[in-house]
Amino acid sequence: MCGIFGVYNYYGDVGEFRQRALDLSKKLRHRGPDWSGCIVADNNIVCHERLAIVGVDTGAQPLTNADESIVLTVNGEIYNHKKLEAELKQPTSFKTHSDCEVILHMYSEIGTDVCAKLDGMFSWALLDRRSAKSRLVAARDPIGITTLYIGRVSAHPETVFIASELKSLNEECDQIDEFPPGHYFDSEDGQFHRYFKPDWWTPERIATAPVDYRQLRESLTAAVRKRLMAEVPYGVLLSGGLDSSLISSIAVREAARISASAQSDTEDIDTRGARYFPRMHSFSIGLPGAPDLIAARKVAKFLRTAHHELTYTVQEGLDAVADVIYHLETYDVTTIRASTPMYLMSRKIKSTGVKMVLSGEGADEVFGGYLYFHYAPNADDFHKETVNRQVSDGVGYSWIDSLKEWAERRVSDEAMAAVHERFPYDTPSTKEAYLYRELFEQHFPQQACLKSVVRWVPRTDWGCSADPSGRAQKIHDKAY
Repeated sequence: MCGIFGVYNYYGDVGEFRQRALDLSKKLRHRGPDWSGCIVADNNIVCHERLAIVGVDTGAQPLTNADESIVLTVNGEIYNHKKLEAELKQPTSFKTHSDCEVILHMYSEIGTDVCAKLDGMFSWALLDRRSAKSRLVAARDPIGITTLYIGRVSAHPETVFIASELKSLNEECDQIDEFPPGHYFDSEDGQFHRYFKPDWWTPERIATAPVDYRQLRESLTAAVRKRLMAEVPYGVLLSGGLDSSLISSIAVREAARISASAQSDTEDIDTRGARYFPRMHSFSIGLPGAPDLIAARKVAKFLRTAHHELTYTVQEGLDAVADVIYHLETYDVTTIRASTPMYLMSRKIKSTGVKMVLSGEGADEVFGGYLYFHYAPNADDFHKETVNRQVSDGVGYSWIDSLKEWAERRVSDEAMAAVHERFPYDTPSTKEAYLYRELFEQHFPQQACLKSVVRWVPRTDWGCSADPSGRAQKIHDKAY
């Protein structure tokens, strides 16, 4: 993932602030180590930290149109960029091979309607300088795959900060909000506007169509296939479970087909780079002896992937928790539990040169696979939950138990008894949550940072346990 940073309508001397903006953008360089770019225009600054995936040779950002009246910084991939390029009405000369450049040319023709036309994962900020007063338009993909925050300064309400991560905003802004998925922000009215409006989004509308397994299979295959347009080595996260194994098998098959098609250039999708990386990499992680590692090994052997297996100790996981909290910018218990092993594996993946991976994450949210879904009172509430609710944990119980024991040692009974005094806002209810909150505030002590955190809260109104772990749900015992 790339990192984007921008300041619109800066209230001071923008020339003097440029170096400060570069320093704030630099905090995102772990996301984009391949190139850094910065454009200062009037009293606006647009920065970019690049991770090159598509258009490796020419896709440096920020991107501009011919006369540089439109400036764009993007984190993401636009899967239908070729189709959109063909829809442009005006003759257009592209400066790069980036799949993201089409956004600024499409915006030039149809304005903010471009948001609803994009098929991809993205967050971007666009500066339109064609009028006397510059205009900022920023957008985030429909379900928030990419991160994005918006910040403001109370004393200067017309100034707007945009960044991929909280750490680029917390020292400058006293108001920080997570940018809502499926929306765009327009400085002309200072409001968010929802552009993502599928018919199933309305909570009152419950899905009633009969199950169509062929459609499900074809949709899933297409979703995997369009994500394989990278010009760099890519791979899959493989736990050996149903979801990751399905994605891996489809990815291996489709990568082979794309590679073959690329030789004749007959495909209407982006196949650049496919011919260079014919063998899929797969990655798995677990504590020593974890059943997931054994299952992943079997799947990898069957699929003939270049398999990489990583084991970690409980202590190595505990040592990484503080870094995980810093990078994820959260104190949410569920997120930290699940993300720590992923963080360790991501470091391993980076060392191999692989820049893009697919995973089976998201299936349990869409299909209600987590144990707590068994407590849904009725079909309507079940459907609403699949639409509206961040995730439960999907990690081993021994890891969760180790985290709880660690927190028990680190947080005293006396400290927990005074938790309401220590944390009056969003008060932690367990020692584990207390510890994560304490580590979070070491990096992000500002009140504005607390209000930007999105937490997964168990459905206690359904009779679920307050602990987000799947094992804490009574239905778990019944399964055995």
